Amino acid sequence: MPHTHYTTLILATNLAERLEHAPQSVLVFDCSFDLADPAAGVAAYAAGHIPGAHYLHLEHDLSGQKTGKNGRHPLPERTALVDTLAARGLMRNQQVVAYDAQGGAYAARLWWLLRWLGHDSVAVLDGGLQAWQRAGYKLDTATPARVKGDFKAGAPLAVTIDAHALEQNLSTHERLVVDARSPDRYRGENETIDPVAGHIPGAVNRFFKDNLTGDGRFKPAHTLRDEFKAAIGATQPEHVVLQCGSGVTACHNALAMEVAGLHGSALYPGSWSEWCAEPARPITVGAKP
Repeated sequence: MPHTHYTTLILATNLAERLEHAPQSVLVFDCSFDLADPAAGVAAYAAGHIPGAHYLHLEHDLSGQKTGKNGRHPLPERTALVDTLAARGLMRNQQVVAYDAQGGAYAARLWWLLRWLGHDSVAVLDGGLQAWQRAGYKLDTATPARVKGDFKAGAPLAVTIDAHALEQNLSTHERLVVDARSPDRYRGENETIDPVAGHIPGAVNRFFKDNLTGDGRFKPAHTLRDEFKAAIGATQPEHVVLQCGSGVTACHNALAMEVAGLHGSALYPGSWSEWCAEPARPITVGAKP
């Protein structure tokens, strides 16, 4: 009997069923992280994780080398990321499930990265670790053995845009930039992470946490669609550029748009942390785009 193919979200009950009846068909990754305490995710994983899950560290595994000009979490080299995933057992076409304990903020980064590598059998656990525990499923403290997988990259299923193209967009207005940061950081208030406050001129704000309900699960597809359409107006999804502080929570908006059936958005990986590292680039402060 063929297994269900999950490409956006998966429920805890569905993951538990797969792990029980066909554990070799799915590979689970814990992506929990805390920007203020980079060691917290590792400690939380050690204290208890979904049985069989491997840990992936945002900065060590899911990001590349920083230059001071390419943002706080530049994309990893494709070959390096392929090696990281294969070393943890990923097989071609295998179902991947990513989760965290932060509303999917970091799990969505892995979801986007795998699509960037041409792998569409990847889903985020809806509601994360909390949903797993609320459903009554147990956690484990054992680190799974590593078995080499045969994963190889394919043609990208996700696209990126760079700072140069966005600089040109300031005059052409061909694309609409959507900023996933909190409204206060978008306005240039309470900036504690990046050295410069404000946003990219013309960008509109869609806080990634607005994709979730009170219990940490994603809102229904029709709700997400209505809310994103309100944010982007008449702009077609393929003309939308998603960004945040460093290209991480923007992936949450990418996942939400995919759930909503709004396909084709591009990611600006460097995001605000790259944009503001070049003093010549213009910035906007305040509530207006």
